[in-house]
This record gives sequence, structure tokens and C-alpha cells, in this order.
Amino acid sequence: MSASFGLLARAGAGWGNVLFSQFALGLGGGLVAALVAYFIPLRLLRRYAFYIFILALIATLFVFIPGLGLKAGGAARWVIVAGISFQPSEMLKIALVLFLATWFASLGKDVQSVRYGLLPFIGILAITGAVIVAQPDNGTFMVMFATAIAMFLAAGGKLLHLGYMVLGAIALIGVLALTRPYVMDRIETFINPSADPLGGSYQIRQSLLAIGSGQATGKGFGQSIQKFQYLPEPIGDSIFAVLGEEFGFLGTLFVLCLFIALGLRGLRIATRAPDRFSRLLITGLVIMIMAQAFLNMGAMIGLVPLTGIPLPFISHGGTALMFMLVAAALVLSASRYHSNIKPA
Repeated sequence: MSASFGLLARAGAGWGNVLFSQFALGLGGGLVAALVAYFIPLRLLRRYAFYIFILALIATLFVFIPGLGLKAGGAARWVIVAGISFQPSEMLKIALVLFLATWFASLGKDVQSVRYGLLPFIGILAITGAVIVAQPDNGTFMVMFATAIAMFLAAGGKLLHLGYMVLGAIALIGVLALTRPYVMDRIETFINPSADPLGGSYQIRQSLLAIGSGQATGKGFGQSIQKFQYLPEPIGDSIFAVLGEEFGFLGTLFVLCLFIALGLRGLRIATRAPDRFSRLLITGLVIMIMAQAFLNMGAMIGLVPLTGIPLPFISHGGTALMFMLVAAALVLSASRYHSNIKPA
């Protein structure tokens, strides 16, 4: 709400769009979807994981259909349904985790082989990445890649194969930097944030100014100055900077600790899972949330290049909030189920 003040004052808009998309669709629709996910048996999700993944992949391709897909800021990431925008890549993230958990669980030790493990895994990532990068949405693909790699290791994948994939990812980044100037701009901005203060470096400089001016305890709720004229996307990927300016180091540390607690609790649930599928599913969902959170916060303080992805549960974005709640509900569902099993 506080971060919205600057955007609304700047754009001259009302509260309607912000409140409707975030609370009615994101929170309201998200809670309904989360309740459904909470009560769906995990064995049922495992049975239809492949079809869910294909459905999510097809839905993501809809963004490229003229008249159905919405293009904003040079990116085609949204689908318009009955006048409401929807970002299908958020659904694809969870569908990918579900499918990989099912596939890795069925592979067993074959995950360590090149023929049955590494090559098909690279193929799955390549197909998913091609759809996401074409939008383009490099930040979402980074989250997917980090999540998939974590699941690959949790399933017993070889470190040598991981090295091959990391080298491949570095090569892909190099190709994107050569073919897409904005990727090169972000890399240069990350290396030297003062290089172009009114261009590519503008957002990170304004973010650092906001967080730095918050000092230890912040300026107070609603007192951010950067959000009114200087900080791009104050309710989106820059919301952590607004939080830092208004609540200071202690406020940002508190939020960081909440995410760490969420991650540790989720991984603890994963270690107690009674079967391989549940363990991989929970691990993937938890890593997905944590990777997105740390990429967002890291970008705002200059630790990683800017990605444009939202901060889970906090940034504006109805679709993002909805599917983050679904991911949390699946972890809670597994926790409820496992709590009824006596430890061996």
C-alpha cells in the first residue's frame, strides 16, 4: 500500500486497479486456488504431472498470439482473458517442478546416466527456456534453471553433469548478451553501476539511494521519497528498495529472516518426506520461492544483475501472488500428510 502512493501520484491513477489485481485476484483467487491445491492428493498430482506441464507450456505460448497476448515494456508475458491480465509463466514454474519431481522419482539411479538422465533433462530445460526467453523473461528462466538444478542434485545427479550445464548456461548468457543489447547493458551495469547513471544504471543507483537513506530503522511507514519520482516499479521488482527506505536495515533484515525461516522449514519438511516424489516436489517448490526472493533482493542491492522478477508474497502482481500461495499450499499439504506418519 505504501509503495503504491508514489506510482499512483505519478500516473494519476486510482486505487481500483492496484487493489483489484492484488487483493481480489491475487489474494482472493490465490487463497481459493491454494485451498484446492491443499486438498488435492499428491498421488493425483503425480499421476497427471506430465499433462499439467504440457498444459502450462501451451498456455505460456498463448502470449505470442496477437489479440490474446499482451505486450508491455517490450515483453510479451501476459494473456488477456475477459479483460483480466494473466501471466502463464507463473503457472509454468510450478508445473515444471511437479513434472521434474515425477520424472526424477521414476528415474531412480538412472538420473546419473547421460542417456536417461542428463540429455533428457537438458532437453526439458531447453524447451521450457526457449518459450520463456522468447518472451523475453530472463529472470523467470533464471529462477526455473536454479530450481531445476537443485532438484537434479537432490535426485542424485552427478556434479560433473552439473558442471556441463553451468558451462552451457554461461555460453547461453554470452549468446544473449551478443544478440540482445539490453542483456549486455544489464551485465555492464552490474559490473560498473556508475557507468550510465541516467540510463542502464538508473534503477540500481536509485535503489541503493533508497536503501541507504533508510539507515538502521528507516524513515517510517509511507515516508519514502524515492518512490514518488525516482524509483522505477516501486510496487514491482523495486519494492524491496521502498521497504529498505521506510523500515531501514532492521526492516529488510526482518524480511530476509522470514524468507530464510520459510526455506529452512520447507527443507526440513522435505527431509521427513516418506517417498522420493514428495521430497523432490517440496525441495523444488521451496528452492523456487527462495531463488526468486534472493534474486530480487540481491538485484536491489547490486549483488546480482537486475532481473525484473517480483519479490514473492510482497511485490504487486496478482498471478505471481496466486501461484506463490499455491506453492506454499502444496508444501503445507505435504507437511500435513507427513505429520501423520510415525518416524522409522
